Amino acid sequence: MAPVKEMESKQPKSMEKRTLQVSNPHLEQMKDDILYHFDLGTNTHDFQDLFGDVKFVCVGGSPSRMKAFAQYITGELNMGDPTADIPNICAGTDRYAMYKVGPVLSISHGMGIPSISIMLHELIKLLYHSKCCDVTIIRIGTSGGIGIEPGSVVITSQSVNPCFEPQFEQIVLGKTVIRSTKLDAELAQELVQCSQEINEFNTVIGNTMCTLDFYEGQARLDGAICSYTEEEKMQYLRAAYEAGIRNIEMESSVFAAMCNISGLRAAVVCVTLLNRLEGDQISSSHDVLVEYQQRPQKLVGYFIKKHLTKV
Repeated sequence: MAPVKEMESKQPKSMEKRTLQVSNPHLEQMKDDILYHFDLGTNTHDFQDLFGDVKFVCVGGSPSRMKAFAQYITGELNMGDPTADIPNICAGTDRYAMYKVGPVLSISHGMGIPSISIMLHELIKLLYHSKCCDVTIIRIGTSGGIGIEPGSVVITSQSVNPCFEPQFEQIVLGKTVIRSTKLDAELAQELVQCSQEINEFNTVIGNTMCTLDFYEGQARLDGAICSYTEEEKMQYLRAAYEAGIRNIEMESSVFAAMCNISGLRAAVVCVTLLNRLEGDQISSSHDVLVEYQQRPQKLVGYFIKKHLTKV
């Protein structure tokens, strides 16, 4: 049976307000919507009161990193002491962590497509129940670079699968559904402009390869299982570079696909911790890695502050 190709949301960019598209008619029939992995529910929480002012959502794998981003944005927006503790809205669960600083949500999503997919389903419903509009969502994280120096920041133009195809495959009722993984080109250019204004680190726009695992799926030689030669690995990674791929991670495809369907303005901003054409293992010192990981936070924080200052 041939795969079914789904179309993303076709909301015009000229619309005054960019509203959320929830592609599930069953939600309207539910008396209570329990966001189980957030420990939130429409009968127990006033979503519009709690989240109705949200304009920016930043997501990343690590709970501690997203707490650090929330504290960083607190300082950038002059909304309090950036060293003060911020309550975790999802403290009743150990799946995800969520922090709110004014109009900014900072949420962890764990590692890999399944984990971020679950988080996004509940986040999109949260924004829908909160009647949010004009929301920009950005994934900030780490990645392995291809042909660029460690510490470079990659802004994703489109996510591609390990066959270099710009699509995400989802199995629904036993059928393969293909969804687009392109990201907002205008937003990507805005972020590049912000990086040029900061002028502290190298930033590029490129394709991002999204894989299902960290080792074999990313052509590493150092996993517990490896069935290919070093020469085959290098041929594959060089081919990836020729296909416009500049980094590899494990969440961007489903992130792009779900944001497209929901009409969310979205970007992926990841720093590279190494150049995979030069090796497989991360060898930089802890202090260097900490500074690298702050680069996407600094870029996205600058972007958010710039936009809120315009208002």
